[in-house]
Amino acid sequence: MTDLERFLAVMEYKPFDRVPHHELGFWPQTTQRWETEGAGHEDIWYDWWTGPGYFGFDRREYINATFTMIPAFESKLLERTERYETIIDELGRTRKALIEGTLGGGRMCMDTYLKFPVETHDDFRELKKRYVASLDQRYPANLTDPANGWKDREHVLVLGRNCAACGFYWRAREWMGTENLSLCWYDDPDLAHDMMEFFADFTVEVCGRVLRHTDAEYFVLNEDFAGKGTLLLGPETFKTFVFKPLKRLIDFLKSHGVKYIALDSDGTTEPLIPVMMDAGVDVHWPLERASFMDPVRLRKKFGKSLRLWGGIDKRELAKGKKEIDAHLRELQPLVMEGGFIPTVDHTIPPDVSWDNFRYYIDSKRKLLEGKL
Repeated sequence: MTDLERFLAVMEYKPFDRVPHHELGFWPQTTQRWETEGAGHEDIWYDWWTGPGYFGFDRREYINATFTMIPAFESKLLERTERYETIIDELGRTRKALIEGTLGGGRMCMDTYLKFPVETHDDFRELKKRYVASLDQRYPANLTDPANGWKDREHVLVLGRNCAACGFYWRAREWMGTENLSLCWYDDPDLAHDMMEFFADFTVEVCGRVLRHTDAEYFVLNEDFAGKGTLLLGPETFKTFVFKPLKRLIDFLKSHGVKYIALDSDGTTEPLIPVMMDAGVDVHWPLERASFMDPVRLRKKFGKSLRLWGGIDKRELAKGKKEIDAHLRELQPLVMEGGFIPTVDHTIPPDVSWDNFRYYIDSKRKLLEGKL
C-alpha cells in the first residue's frame, strides 16, 4: 500500500497492511541529550517528521499556509538579569522567562505572562489589521504549480503545518491571556463572540484560497484548552461561543475537499468531546495519558466515529524495555481495529534516552504490524 492508501484505510476501518508510522517530535533539550548519547544530527533532524529519515516514518506533506499575524510585533528585550529576561515577543505579549536551560528557543518551564495585546474592543480592531487573508506571502510559492505533485500524490497532504492555524481558544488566549479570556466570556461577551467569529472568517478565507487548487487529507485545530483533570472552558461556554463558528469552519473545509478535521489538545478534554464531535471533529489527539486520556477507554465510550491519534505515555519511554513493551501491548487490539494511529502523547522530553527511544521505535513497528 502507498502511505496515502494506508492512512485512508486505517481512518475508514478498512483492511490495511499496517498502521501508519507517525510521530510528533521532541524537545531541543532532547536533541542535545541524544547527540551526547551517539545520535547523529542528521538522524534526529525533523520537520515535524514528515518523511522516512532514520526512523522510517510514513511520508506526510504540509501545505505551508501562514495563519499568524503579518506583520508580527517587533520583539524587544525589556530587562535581563542573571536568571530571567523580560521581553515583548512577536505576538505582542510581554513575558518573563527563565534563562536557565533554554535551548533552541525551547525553555524548561513555562514563562510568566505579564501583558497581552488585546484588552479592549479598540485593541482587537487594531489587531485584526495584522490578519489580512489576501496577502500573497501567506501562501506557498508552489500552490498553483502543477509540478507540486499534489494531484497524483501517494502520500498524506495536510492543510497547514502543525500549530499553524492554531484554534479558536488558542488564538484568543494568545490575544488576551488565559485569565483575561476566562473573564471575557462573562464580562464582555460581545468581544468574545467577535474574536470567535473573526477567527472562523479569517481561517475560512485562508483555507479557501488553498482549496481552490487542491484537496487535503486533514486539517488540524490546535487548542490546548484543558489542564490535568479539568477544562479551561466548560461545555456550556464552548457551546455559547465556539460551537457555531467551529461548525461553520468545519462545514466549509469538508465541503471544499478536506476529508478529516483533527483537534489537538493536551489535558483532560473528555467532557468536550461530544460537543466537538457534534461540530464535525473526526480526530482527537494526542490523548495525554498523564491527564487520564486512555484511548482504549475512549474508543469504548465514543465509538468509531471518533478517530484517535497519540495515546502512548511518554513517561513509559523513560523507564525500560519491559515497561515499553508492556505498555504498547495494551494498545494492540485497538491498533488492529483501525481508526487509531499510535504516537507518543506529546513531543519527546529529555528524560527519554536515545537507546530507549530507538527501542520504542523498533517495538512500535511490530505493534503497527500486529506482531508485538
